[in-house]
Amino acid sequence: MPIRSMTGYAQVKGQINSSLAFSLSIKSVNHRFLDLHFRLPANTDALEMTLRRLLKEKVARGHVDVNLSLEQGGTAPLALNRQLVTAYVQAFRAASVEAGLAAEPDLNAVLRLPGALDSAAAPDEGELTPVALAKLDAALSQLNRMREEEGRAMERELRERMAHLESAGKEIRKHREAVLKTYSERLKSRMQEWLGASVDQDRILQEAALLADRSDIQEELVRLENHVQHFLGLLDANGEVGKKLDFLLQEMNREANTLLSKTSGLAGDAIRITEAGLAMKADIEKAREQVQNIE
Repeated sequence: MPIRSMTGYAQVKGQINSSLAFSLSIKSVNHRFLDLHFRLPANTDALEMTLRRLLKEKVARGHVDVNLSLEQGGTAPLALNRQLVTAYVQAFRAASVEAGLAAEPDLNAVLRLPGALDSAAAPDEGELTPVALAKLDAALSQLNRMREEEGRAMERELRERMAHLESAGKEIRKHREAVLKTYSERLKSRMQEWLGASVDQDRILQEAALLADRSDIQEELVRLENHVQHFLGLLDANGEVGKKLDFLLQEMNREANTLLSKTSGLAGDAIRITEAGLAMKADIEKAREQVQNIE
């Protein structure tokens, strides 16, 4: 399965009988988990359960809204919902008496109430379910085509971001040795000033080497490179990789922060490392914005 965005929309239409049609739409946006919401005609609980099961088989993550609406033909007969209209009129008159007003409800307003007029041809669930399910595959295919198309665009950008990170890593490696040498010399000079010429020179060199090693960024560079390769491997594998990609980007950001903290306050080539490290963080953040919407 190719990489998919969690954003998509699909709509299909179908015919129930000669006077009644329906429209089935599916809209999805990003979400940490699969979050299904349904707007269906009344008394279709069994249909909802079936739709829920089938959607779980085709969609892994996202906030998904499913809307199934009936569309009546121009000659479809209408029936008065007597129970609803009578209840409204009685409530209106009771309120008028309580308020001491002489008023009667407006029939035009009453008939515009949701459900006041029902189609006499409205189907029962047994009639609606088979025709709706027959159109579901087409709707899901349309939805996933849109999600996959956007996913391909996101994948291209993510690969570009990883290329930038690899380039920045190579730039940092070019300056790493010079920074270590400068740092070691500076430490040696300061320790001689602090401790005096009588202190054992080998001890000074050992301490300076230890401090310089603690400030080395080799481990961070290696881990960043490994994370980038793992990230690219997940893109090659396709499938539901959004959460894994997000985790790797968090780890990359952590390594970039450590790299910057180890080289802060140093001049010369260290400035180039800082610039490259900040560029890394910018690319990681832009990649995270994209990954948040990958299934």
